[in-house]
This record gives sequence, structure tokens and C-alpha cells, in this order.
Amino acid sequence: MSALTQEKAINAFGELGKKLINPTDILGNALYSAESSNAWFTQENIKKSVLSFAAMLNEADLAIWFQSVKFSTSPKKVGLILAGNIPLVGLHDVLCVLATGNIALIKLSSSDDKLIKTVIAELINIEPAFADKIEYVERLKDFDAVIATGSNNSSRYFDYYFSKVPNIIRKNRNSVAVLDGTESNADLQNLAADIFDYFGLGCRNVSKIYFPKGYDVAHLYEGIESHNQIINHFKYQNNYDYNKSIYLVNAAKHFDNGFLLLKEDENLASPLAVLYYEEYENLQDVEDKLKDKAADIQCVVTKSPINIASFDFGQSQHPKLLDYADNVNTIEFLNGLN
Repeated sequence: MSALTQEKAINAFGELGKKLINPTDILGNALYSAESSNAWFTQENIKKSVLSFAAMLNEADLAIWFQSVKFSTSPKKVGLILAGNIPLVGLHDVLCVLATGNIALIKLSSSDDKLIKTVIAELINIEPAFADKIEYVERLKDFDAVIATGSNNSSRYFDYYFSKVPNIIRKNRNSVAVLDGTESNADLQNLAADIFDYFGLGCRNVSKIYFPKGYDVAHLYEGIESHNQIINHFKYQNNYDYNKSIYLVNAAKHFDNGFLLLKEDENLASPLAVLYYEEYENLQDVEDKLKDKAADIQCVVTKSPINIASFDFGQSQHPKLLDYADNVNTIEFLNGLN
């Protein structure tokens, strides 16, 4: 088997992107197996994630991305502790390690232990030289660096355990939307995807919304009505019913359209099936708040003129290759290992 080169990696990633356009062909039985072992991983959401990666791995973006990639001639072993909150969420980290010519020691999440293996198997089928760059492990050992994704609690363990090697430790983050009242119905339909894609389980899902003072909540509910079928998923409905009962018992002020609860709260992280909101007097106040909470925010979704990097409505769950989690450049980190 010939050795992996950067040119081979670029070509293989591009070919993988083309193949992922047909998720059922690539995933096969894994598509059904993943859903049977994790009810949150519906076939619709799995296919949505695969198609997002297919769009990400386009030739133009790959060419730009690889300009910043230093291909290692002395590969390092990089431990990857992957999350499993939404399908394939850890795949970008795997691709970053492989793109730099390093070796990925992959600790899969028990919630997503089939899909990534299947996609990586397809990558190896395209370019067999990747086989020597991938190892699945139950416990990390003999590593040179670590990229670990987890909760705020697990991050304290990660910080301690991996403190002696170069690392990226990711904690809980949430995404927010800023409305100014001029949004069209189409804008709000797109926003609904930012809220409901993957049932709202991702760090790129909007969990908090900022309204201008006096905003008519009925306008938002009208715009997101097309996503009302989400309540038919039993696990989502269980969360909706539980949170609704808590608010009713406690006589907590909230809004309810039958599938999404709105509650005023200063926190960013809302319970599943709940969207927190705050009212604001002017956009500068919102901008200041978001800057103060930048370490806890993954994405800002808006069309308002605020001086913060943001996504258009409907785009938070469609990151590009250069959209790194927590705004930490994974490629730059990996380049620095050599």
C-alpha cells in the first residue's frame, strides 16, 4: 500500500463528498441500526447530517481549506473523544486529523458508534492509505495530543487528565437568535430549522432568542408552524409535556403553541422543547450581552446589523470546513504539533 499524501487526501475527501450525496447508498444498514439504538437519530436527521457533510466537502472549499493545512511527515497520535448528541457530530475533528497526516485515535460516543465508522470505512474504500491513520479505542493511551468534546462536568476531568499534552477541550455551548421585528415569514421558517433540526440537541441549535421590546410572539409562532410535526416524536413530546407541567404547576409565565414553549429567562441553555427569550431596548444592548457571554455561545443567527460574526437564518446547522467548533481553529492546533 502506498503512503498517504496530501494530494491523495484532497482527492479522497472530494470523492467522499460526492458519495455522501446519496446517504442511503453509503450508510446502508447503519442508517437503520443507528436509529434502533438511539431514537433521537431518526433517518431524516441522519440523512440531514450526511448531506451537510456532502455540501461541506465540495472541491472549492476543500481547495481553500487545504491551503492552511500542513501535512505532517512525522505523524502524531491525536486522541479524539467524540460527542454523540447529533449524528456524525465528531466527523469534522476526524477529518481535520486525517487532513494533516496525523493518526486519529478515536473514542466513539456510545450514542453514535455506527455512523462515523461507516463513513470512515467509505473513505478508506476510496483511499486505502487512510487505513493506517485510524484506530478505534475504548480508552486513550500513548497519545501526543487530545481533542475532547463533552459537558461542563466532563471538561473538568479532561482538563486534569490531559493537561500534560497539547489539547482542545470543549464544553457546553449554545446558540442564540436576534430578531429585530422586520423578519419575513420566510425568515422565521428558516429560523425554525436552527431551532428544531436534530430536535434542538446540538450546540449549534438556537436555544435562546432576543426580541425587541413589545414583539408579538404570535408572529414567531406563525412563522415556525411548519415544524409542528416534531411533537409526534415521543422523546421530544415527553420533554415538552414535562416542562409544560413544571411551568403550569409553578404558575410560571410562558407561551405555548402546542410544540414549543417560550419562557423569559436570562440563561442561554434552555431545556429541550423550550426556547428562552429576552426583550431588548436597542441592538447595542444585545451586542454587549452577547460579547459578555461569547465563551458560552456557539453561533449567533440574525439578519440584524450587529458587530458580531453571525449566520443567516437557517444556516446554523450547515457549517463549512472553516467553521470550527468554539471558534478554535482545529487545523492551526494540529499544524502546531509538528
